[in-house]
Amino acid sequence: MATSVLQPEDCRREHEPKPDIDTLRLTEDERIAILESKERETGELPPELRERARVDIREEVALREHALSQMRHFIEKHPAIKKCRTDTPFLLRFLRTKKYSIPQACSMLERYLTIRQMYPNWFQKLDPLDPKIAAIIDAGYLVPLPKRDAEGRRVVLSCMGRFDPYVYDSNVMARVHSMIVELLLDEPRSQLLGYMHVNDEAGMQMPHVSLWSLSDVRIMLNCIQNSTPMRHKRTHFVNIPHYGVKFFEFAISLLSDKLKDRVMFHRTSDELVKYVDPSILPKEYGGTVPLRDMIDELKRKLLKHREDLLALDDMCIDLYALEKNDLTQDIHSTAGSFRKLELD
Repeated sequence: MATSVLQPEDCRREHEPKPDIDTLRLTEDERIAILESKERETGELPPELRERARVDIREEVALREHALSQMRHFIEKHPAIKKCRTDTPFLLRFLRTKKYSIPQACSMLERYLTIRQMYPNWFQKLDPLDPKIAAIIDAGYLVPLPKRDAEGRRVVLSCMGRFDPYVYDSNVMARVHSMIVELLLDEPRSQLLGYMHVNDEAGMQMPHVSLWSLSDVRIMLNCIQNSTPMRHKRTHFVNIPHYGVKFFEFAISLLSDKLKDRVMFHRTSDELVKYVDPSILPKEYGGTVPLRDMIDELKRKLLKHREDLLALDDMCIDLYALEKNDLTQDIHSTAGSFRKLELD
């Protein structure tokens, strides 16, 4: 009887793990989505972005571990912080936004906790099953696009005409934005590469403009700029009606010079797609994936992370034990006495 003789390399091949058939069938978009989901759990950047992180935000293993330790110590010893997340993805939101300046990251964390406590109508109860929030999401008012842009940035599309100002107020609008932001903030790639916002104001009506008082616009933009750990890289506005121009001019005037330089206005969608790759946009804007499919995918992600979103309300900072910082001083001057603020 003939005997088969295996060479060493044949033995190695016999014992090598066979590729998962399901993995072989994945599209490139599906493969990236799986990788990003795993990165989200650990806070780790993919290998191809680690050099970029070292150059752009000074991220190296030793500095990262030291900074995380220092932030945890800051939280533990802070006299006003009663409860706060200390997991790595959460803390990296602040460290990466502030390019590993530990004092600035700690200051932004304090401000983040402060605004959540001071303005619960804007920043708390971010429940995707809340009937009002669910209806606004289902209408397609605010959608993070599945594909990133050419620079790797997460793109967030807002469609003002899909928000009914006769049914919903500015508080629920703010909570929808806060919920989407919180969903995205733990993405390591976004923490490094930042975000692009595309705001389609087609369908905007006068009741949309009157949803927000000028005082609330000032406070909200202060919160966004100084207390939310996002790297805003580019903001596009398109299809602004004539009666909305003054409103947006006022809002833009409140931004820092750096953010002002990152804002672009376009008269039409045809102008917009000269600066935004239409292939990543919904089919209705020249892409290939219908907006409805993007909305359904967003709803699945929100439900997957619902418990995490609701658990954010467990974090607590004692506002009465907190010394006044620049944020509270600004709010004091623009919104009245600190004592009159609605505290949760």
